[in-house]
Amino acid sequence: MIDLHTHSTASDGSDTPAQLLENAVKLGLTAVALTDHDTVSGLDEFLKAGENLPIKSVPGVELSTKGENRELHIVGLFIDHETPSLLAFLERMRESRKKRNEEMLTRLNVIGYALTWEELENEAGGESIGRPHFAQALIRKGYFKTPGDVFEQCLKRGKRAYVPRELPAPAEAIKAIHEAGGLAIWAHPVSHNSGGSGRSHVRRCLKHLLPEGLDAIESYYSQFTPAQHEMVLELAEEYSLLSSGGSDYHGKNIPTLALGTGTGTLAVPDELFFSLEERWKKRYEDAMK
Repeated sequence: MIDLHTHSTASDGSDTPAQLLENAVKLGLTAVALTDHDTVSGLDEFLKAGENLPIKSVPGVELSTKGENRELHIVGLFIDHETPSLLAFLERMRESRKKRNEEMLTRLNVIGYALTWEELENEAGGESIGRPHFAQALIRKGYFKTPGDVFEQCLKRGKRAYVPRELPAPAEAIKAIHEAGGLAIWAHPVSHNSGGSGRSHVRRCLKHLLPEGLDAIESYYSQFTPAQHEMVLELAEEYSLLSSGGSDYHGKNIPTLALGTGTGTLAVPDELFFSLEERWKKRYEDAMK
């Protein structure tokens, strides 16, 4: 099996990049990708740790965008994480995230939760602070017992401290990934609680994403229902897209999702990795001609 969607302490996961790789090797995974949110700061450690391990370590990133009036996530795989245009794009993303975080922190303070920016930075450890870090910091201070409690009362969409993000269009993310030599994958195209299969939503989005050069779609995902999994596989074939898949592993920060197996039944076949790798190599070779 493989896992091409994971997170480390560089964003909102609890494993360091090296620990993530060690755990993947223990599970016998063929390949694992590190796809932290809006940052590539963990990739140097990740790639160095993978040099002498019996596993394919894939450099990646997960970019948040807005399309069809909702948030769409684009994963980049096989990226050159030192590409200047990608780094500039990520810097803009982090500035937007910081602005949002500052406003959420202010709202939390106003409604009575004594939390500081320094405490958030200490909780995050890396350069990318997200809502899970807010949740852990509030739990650590004794305000809540579980992350679910924090989200339900404060941080979930529509709750008192929630602030929407200003996000780029999917086309900008796909362009940044391609400029970094990577493949662009639409991550978790449907939600497990969206109702029905979500086929019409996926079709509408693909009409916009395909002309921008989308390479693949995440057909295997921890929280898909069986019907959603089959639907995305069917649409991948219909639109001649490659398939990818992963657990969306965050370690202890989302304990219900295990590396490799997600909620326990995920099994992403090796063949997906080899097909993606072949596409990436061909694109790289064509670019060198």
